[in-house]
Formats: sequence, structure tokens, C-alpha cells
Amino acid sequence: MTHRRVLIALTAAFVLTLSSCYKNKVYNNYHHTQIAGWEKNDTLYFDIPPMTRPGTYAMRLGLRTNNAYPFMGLSLIVESTVYPGKAERSDTLNCSLVDSNGNVKGQGVSFYQFNFQVTTLQLHSGDSLHVMVRHDMKREILPGISDVGIELTRQ
Repeated sequence: MTHRRVLIALTAAFVLTLSSCYKNKVYNNYHHTQIAGWEKNDTLYFDIPPMTRPGTYAMRLGLRTNNAYPFMGLSLIVESTVYPGKAERSDTLNCSLVDSNGNVKGQGVSFYQFNFQVTTLQLHSGDSLHVMVRHDMKREILPGISDVGIELTRQ
């Protein structure tokens, strides 16, 4: 009986530890880009629902690529509007995807996951966000980018 109680207590502690890692994540969503390539005028939109708690929130951008992406970096424009106040913000991300030795900085084998810090926001209860992401590269169509996502975490 004592071993069973210990096992149940350890299992409960493990589950609580795992759930505490994710309880502050309030939004995490990805959009697919076109298979033929992400076009320069193809803006991705993310609508983040109203916050239930006020506080400081970190916005991160997730990027998934494959071996077809031809460049070592990527320039992205991330525009966000906080409602109801309509406070606007524009951030330019210069994402380094490959180091000087030619090694991919992301995680994966033939598909790679990258995460980049965008900004930190002070949000009030009831505030929602509208986020737009587009690339700012000279090439009109970028092959090899499969997904772009936005994550919002309460700090």
C-alpha cells in the first residue's frame, strides 16, 4: 500500500510540474504558407482573443522551414494592434537561420523549427491583439518556409 501511495504522489507531482510550464501560454497558433512559396504580398493574420488577466506578455514568432529555403537569414515585419485602444507597434525581425559554419540553428533534421522573440507587451484585462506577419526579402516568392506562428506567454 505504501508503494502505491508513493507512486501516486510522484505521478501527481510530475503532472503538476508539466502543467505549470504551460499555464502561462495564452496563445499559440501557426499558419501554413503556400507550397510553391511564401509570396511577399501574402500577409499572415493572427487574432488573439481578449486577455483574462492583466500583466506583461512576451510575444514570440515560430518559424518552420525545410531544406528548400535558399538563404541564411530571413527578414520579417511583425505589426501588432492592441484593442480596444488601437495601440499599434511594428517590429522588424532579422532572423539568423544558419551560423557562420553553415550549421542550421533550428531544431530538426529535414524540417527545422525556429523561435524568435518579437516584443514584450503590457496588456490589460479585456485587451486583444491583431498581429500581421509578412516577409521583407528582395525575392518575391520564398520557397522552403512551411509555417509561421505567433505565441503569447504571460510572464
